[in-house]
Order: sequence, then C-alpha cells, then structure tokens
Amino acid sequence: MINALKFLLPITLLAACAGGNDPRYLISSAPGETVANLRSRSIEVRLVSLPSYAAASDIVAEGEGGALYALGGAQWADDPARGMTAALARGLNERTGAAAAIEPWPLNSGPDARLDVRVDQVYARADGQFELSGQFAVSSPEGTVREFVKRFDITTPVNGTGPSATADALAVALAELARQVSQSL
Repeated sequence: MINALKFLLPITLLAACAGGNDPRYLISSAPGETVANLRSRSIEVRLVSLPSYAAASDIVAEGEGGALYALGGAQWADDPARGMTAALARGLNERTGAAAAIEPWPLNSGPDARLDVRVDQVYARADGQFELSGQFAVSSPEGTVREFVKRFDITTPVNGTGPSATADALAVALAELARQVSQSL
C-alpha cells in the first residue's frame, strides 16, 4: 500500500500542476424581449460555424496593427461553437416560446425550422466595439416556414477591459442575433 502511494503521489502532483488555473468565462446570451406571432413551434439550432481563431478556447481581442491576441491566458469555459450555439438556442427559446434545441433534434417529430449560423467575425475590436458578423439560414424540413438566408452585422460596446468585458459584449451580441433571427421567423 505504501509503495502504491509513493507511486501515485508524484503523478497526482504532476496532474495538478499541468491543469493550470487560467480563468474561464461562460458564453451566455443576455435577456431580451419576447417576439409574438411566431410560426415555428420548434427550432433546431445547428452547431454555429466559427472561424478558426474563434473556435479556439482562448479569448481574443484586436491589438495594435489589427492583429488578434489572446487575452491574458483567459479561456472560454466551453467549446466556443457549442457555447454560442447553446446561448443562441436559449435566447430563441426565451424570446419566442418555441422549443429550441441544439442539433441533433431530440424529439421523434422533426422541428418546424432549422437554423444554421455561420460567423465571419467575432472579436473585441481595438476601437472598443465587439463585432459579430456572418449569415444565418432558416430551412424548414416540413415546409412549415419560409426558407431564407440573411446576413447579420452586429456591433456592441465593450464596457471595460479584459476578458470579462469581452464575454459580456459577446452575450449582448448573441442576444441581438437571437432577436434578429426571432423577428425573421
């Protein structure tokens, strides 16, 4: 037993040191107003497509000369694509009252609408604004709603500095995206 402890103690200490203690920030969506007269009762939200710099776990911001830099070792608490998808689904559910869920669709009957979001830019700009731009497409497997593709270009102020201000600005931008999608449905 003592020999086993002598072997396990260095491994445990090594694992603790390798884990690091970088701060991690949640991806969320700020609350918003409810949209009425929605034709869709159920919305499947496909995994948000992100550019490679945004798909990494580091939180980035624009620095001098337009280059993107990681913010002080801070990381997202979840995979960014999954976190943004979950925040968008939650925002759609809160705004529309529709059952919004991340793919794959969890119910036996299919969704009325399917949302596909492809992000071009998502970062804190050097001018104090947060940019979230790209396009979203709504398809309807059962022909319940009109299918379409729309561009979005959302900027929100970054109130403060550092990763927590960036995370807050992303939450506001995702709430605005949920509002735009809700109004389009």
